[in-house]
Amino acid sequence: MSDEDEDDTQRGERIAKWLARAGVASRRDAEKLIAEGKVKLNGKTVETPATFVAAGDKVAVEGKPVAAPERTRLFRYHKPEGLVTTHRDPQGRPTVFEKLPPGLPRVVSIGRLDITSEGLLLLTNDGALARRLELPSNGWLRRYRVRVHGPVDERALANLARGITVEGVSYGPIEAGLDSRQGANAWLTVSLKEGKNREVRRVMAHLGLQVTRLIRVAYGPFQLGALPRAGVEEVHPRILRDQLGIGEKPVRRRGGEGPAEAPPAPAPPAPPPGSRTIPRARNAAPRRPHANRRRPSPRS
Repeated sequence: MSDEDEDDTQRGERIAKWLARAGVASRRDAEKLIAEGKVKLNGKTVETPATFVAAGDKVAVEGKPVAAPERTRLFRYHKPEGLVTTHRDPQGRPTVFEKLPPGLPRVVSIGRLDITSEGLLLLTNDGALARRLELPSNGWLRRYRVRVHGPVDERALANLARGITVEGVSYGPIEAGLDSRQGANAWLTVSLKEGKNREVRRVMAHLGLQVTRLIRVAYGPFQLGALPRAGVEEVHPRILRDQLGIGEKPVRRRGGEGPAEAPPAPAPPAPPPGSRTIPRARNAAPRRPHANRRRPSPRS
């Protein structure tokens, strides 16, 4: 246990971390709110992020009380085109958080999708978790379905796996492949780990391709699947525990029958537009046994 963790246990929790877990903002943004004098603890303006919050303390941000952090929750959201991923937009454009269905806790996004992009956006009530899952060091792939206009050079797509520099900005390895063509348009599958601002669009433009549609279909182990547009679905606590190590251990059933049945896994992503799914033949021959598997000896 670090000295900071030990202090947190004895004196409470640092207020920036507390605000992040409460879903107000990331820890870094919470520190900015504190620096701007927008956070109060028990009626007094907080002057330093080193302030601790103890049980029973009252915290307010911009005059609004903030409830104590709840258990960590994660949601899959199918972001439609035309929404910005921010709580407030200076230009007055509609935001993701204004369009969420009622009944959700206060949440922050894990990463962003620009206004013209759509698809999977992860939401959580734990700002600290959001910051953790955004880091490229996690090694999680962000996978996109990308429709482009222009001539596709498959060799140039393959070269993206070595990384590329565009207008002085270096991008890490990108996996890109051609799925289908239809006239001057094509569908690509693009996977990357960094997710820098407008990375896919800028790299495609560098290759002479105009992105006309961008859909994120996966973020790490979480997939868009068949989630309807503007739909929200909470990730089951067991999946949070298995994938992220968050939550309590499973409660065993009476009689020692083992843990409760696991929830169904997220649905696989929808097939690419225009693609065909080849069903397995009904009369397909059964698989042959492994060559090294011993056969039972005949009875004497």
